[in-house]
Amino acid sequence: MTRLERFTTDGTSRERLDEIRRLCDLAFEGDFSAQDWSHAVGGSHIVAIDDGAVVAHAAVVPRLIEVAGRPFRTGYVEAVATDPARQRRGLGSYVMAETAIVVRSEYELGALSTGLYDFYGRLGWERWQGPTYVRHGSGLIRTEEEDDGVMVLRFGPSANISLTDAISCEARSVDDW
Repeated sequence: MTRLERFTTDGTSRERLDEIRRLCDLAFEGDFSAQDWSHAVGGSHIVAIDDGAVVAHAAVVPRLIEVAGRPFRTGYVEAVATDPARQRRGLGSYVMAETAIVVRSEYELGALSTGLYDFYGRLGWERWQGPTYVRHGSGLIRTEEEDDGVMVLRFGPSANISLTDAISCEARSVDDW
């Protein structure tokens, strides 16, 4: 029987985090860098466990996203991964449903960067249609290459934001979005 667990990075063992990291390496076929991992820690983790092993994962980390200059406490989703041998069985959707609960209960907006629009779209995430930027201090740097990859989960305080407005995130190492 597959069950969900939710915990913070600080609230779990090194062994569990190492297991999640191995899952991400496997799911991303070796294209999951140390930098990618660093972006996935420091928040909440939602995992699907089957026979004692992590078979799917998503992280929600706190970020400050601005839409048309208005800041939103954002639950940013990172490291969504399912064991390749168990993909297409609903485990990713199972984990992401719980992820949406975390985002809605602890934040004002959800955001993520992806090319899997249909997967996230089925779960209520919407493609951002406006221009993307990265905040460096008080300045904005345009990130046209990211325009097509940002998706958001609007609700509560963010329910009425326009998907065509400018959106920006704070700068971070390697992958800003």
